[in-house]
Amino acid sequence: MVLCQQCDKQAPFTEPDRVLTLGCRLKSLPQARFSATCIRFSARARAVLRLPHKHLLVIQFALLMLIAGVALSLDESRMLQSARALGAPAVEGLIAWQKMHNAASRAPENTKISLVNNFFNQRIRFVDDVVVWGQPDYWATPLETLHKGAGDCEDYAIAKYFTLLALGVPPARLRLIYVRAAMNRDGTVTFIPHMVLAYYPSPGKEPMVLDNLIDVIQPASARPDLRPVFSFNTEGLWEQMGGTPSTVPLDRLSRWRDLLQRVSQEGFQ
Repeated sequence: MVLCQQCDKQAPFTEPDRVLTLGCRLKSLPQARFSATCIRFSARARAVLRLPHKHLLVIQFALLMLIAGVALSLDESRMLQSARALGAPAVEGLIAWQKMHNAASRAPENTKISLVNNFFNQRIRFVDDVVVWGQPDYWATPLETLHKGAGDCEDYAIAKYFTLLALGVPPARLRLIYVRAAMNRDGTVTFIPHMVLAYYPSPGKEPMVLDNLIDVIQPASARPDLRPVFSFNTEGLWEQMGGTPSTVPLDRLSRWRDLLQRVSQEGFQ
């Protein structure tokens, strides 16, 4: 636990003590250099090829990879197959994701953080799980979120997390953090469950907060509206200590394990 030097209280989002280690087979995608080539099919080209639109999307994604000088690996093939199984919106979303990935792969790490945050905040609409999935709490994979074009706070944070892993950001620098977010409704402040992604530039440093509610990435000290509860990533699970220790609900842990399996099946290995 790290204490604030000014008020001698726990600083928000500081490195908490490890309380549980999770086994995980998930690994980030192999690093590769991609060119940010844009490929589009004109109406005339589509007429000559006489292929359905969804097939042209598949060809477009493959050409993006091949022009970059990289053959489709097993993981990339699985991502494309998973997107095709979901439908054309997922393939279109994957193509846009790949273009962003191409541009970010050569950028410094702090730029990668900004590009990924902007991509999902601008592309995904905030919609509750009940509307999108017909159930109160569903943790979507990045491809599922791209397919729907909508999701809740957890879906934003999850998609950003796995995308940054794919860009080579070490998992130790990333934490999905459950917080209580202060909301002012008709002059009354209430705290609602919320999830954000925290990026730690280096061990012990104040993290930056990636939030779907605010496009600007801010240091944790600039977000007094967020009260951390617990955090996790593919390396472990941590409790945010502060007075009374909080208990991590077991259903959250089981949802995370289920999500890791589904994400791995989609090609994020």
